[in-house]
Amino acid sequence: MIQQPHPDSPKIIVTCAVVTVSDTRTFETDKSGQLIQQLLLDANHTVGAYTIIKDEPTQIQEQIENLGKSSNLDAVIFNGGTGIAPRDTTYDAIEKLLEKTLPGFGELFRFLSYQEIGSRAIASRAVAGVYQNKLIFSLPGSSNAVLLAMEKLIVPELTHLVSQVCKEAK
Repeated sequence: MIQQPHPDSPKIIVTCAVVTVSDTRTFETDKSGQLIQQLLLDANHTVGAYTIIKDEPTQIQEQIENLGKSSNLDAVIFNGGTGIAPRDTTYDAIEKLLEKTLPGFGELFRFLSYQEIGSRAIASRAVAGVYQNKLIFSLPGSSNAVLLAMEKLIVPELTHLVSQVCKEAK
């Protein structure tokens, strides 16, 4: 068992937005977006918004800016567009807006991915940080990558990270 450095805040319910970045997925075929929502609900958090947008930098940045203004959201989880193909622009669009980054998120995600898929993990540009006092996570679009990030990193730390961002905002 991994020892916690200090106890988490009393259990709080975190409200998240889920954004799938894809040129081809629909609400019916978006398995990764649906998986993120289900894992959040299973952890007793809530989903305050869900949408699918094209992998266009301006759409991604507009989405993050609009969600950043929402007072009822604590976190935004993007999935898709984190690779290195020409149409993979999510990382580039989000990284420019982050006020603080969580380098450990991407590092740990790639380490855990390496254990599952080997050296192809180096192509992932998963990133996390803070924008407008909201946690922002950006994951690959594959359901296996989403499951890994949600189960091993995001769900276990979501309450703690939100409590830290809220402290900072005061």
